[in-house]
Amino acid sequence: PVLWRKIKAGLSAGRVQSPALRMIVEREEEIEAFIAREYWTVEAECAHPAQGFTAKLVKLDGQKFEQFTVTDGATAEAARLRIQQAAGGKLHVTDVASKERKRRPAPPFTTSTLQQEAARKLGFSTSRTMKVAQGLYEGVALGSEGNVGLISYMRTDSVALAEDAVVELRQLIARDFGAKALPDQPQAYKSKAKNAQEAHEAIRPTSAMRTPREVASFLNDEQRKLYDLIWKRTVACQMIHATLNTVSVDFALPDAAGGPAAFRATGTTVVDPGFLAVYEEGRDQKSAEDDDEGRRLPRLTKGEQVALADIAADQHFTEPPPRYSEASLVKALEEYGIGRPSTYAS
Repeated sequence: PVLWRKIKAGLSAGRVQSPALRMIVEREEEIEAFIAREYWTVEAECAHPAQGFTAKLVKLDGQKFEQFTVTDGATAEAARLRIQQAAGGKLHVTDVASKERKRRPAPPFTTSTLQQEAARKLGFSTSRTMKVAQGLYEGVALGSEGNVGLISYMRTDSVALAEDAVVELRQLIARDFGAKALPDQPQAYKSKAKNAQEAHEAIRPTSAMRTPREVASFLNDEQRKLYDLIWKRTVACQMIHATLNTVSVDFALPDAAGGPAAFRATGTTVVDPGFLAVYEEGRDQKSAEDDDEGRRLPRLTKGEQVALADIAADQHFTEPPPRYSEASLVKALEEYGIGRPSTYAS
């Protein structure tokens, strides 16, 4: 009643709205109090007959070169010139390390992850996602089949799949992607949400055999996009991991092994796409690992000399944390154990 009298009639201050509002206010205060800090990076632009690439400065005068090692342009320019003169147009490969890593597929959708991914990939608001999902759940007229519910219940915390659904998914994967795309055992997932309500299974197609292409003509544009997202995520969750090859190459100035400056270049290539052939999860913020992904380095060997095209010094400023989007607020609420699948959208 106080809210209705003082602010606006019809408002509520529920146990989910209050902490959500507090989180938004605290984030805003953090942004307002934020003071940007200047820092500089130094990169070597290398010219290789096979392919040009860049390497980041990781050591200067025997000391680790970190984010705030150089915080003004004059120091950065002095370091740049000193390295360029000492290099004499070449870098020396001191180490080449290659390792294989595996990336597991993301679990099937819960209400929260569906809302986040639909926001990232389709630009849907949380309420729009739930409205479209409700339509897919209640049923769509599929010609002679009549009205068919295309997805399982869309308000759930669970990442579990029914046994018959897993059997069907494995049959579809073997048929469409080959036996090599199937792990020996079905993939099993556990919910990370606090106080997860797992009465329902994860959000999945009621039949994986109804591919997005087959039902596309019976769906409107929004339904088609959301069904495609749910189908791909569900199929991918039962496929084999992706195998990635990460290469890291260290460089020094030719006249001083480990001398005044050391550089590093990294790249990641996909050896076996596995589930990535079907689906890749979106991210709210990119990491340095994401930047390396897809970057190929030429084949380099220890002791090799690489031509140096240029040394570049670039100015940067730290940035405040971003304001919440609907997707990132839902993610934060879930991490704190606030709210239920049915309350995120409202």
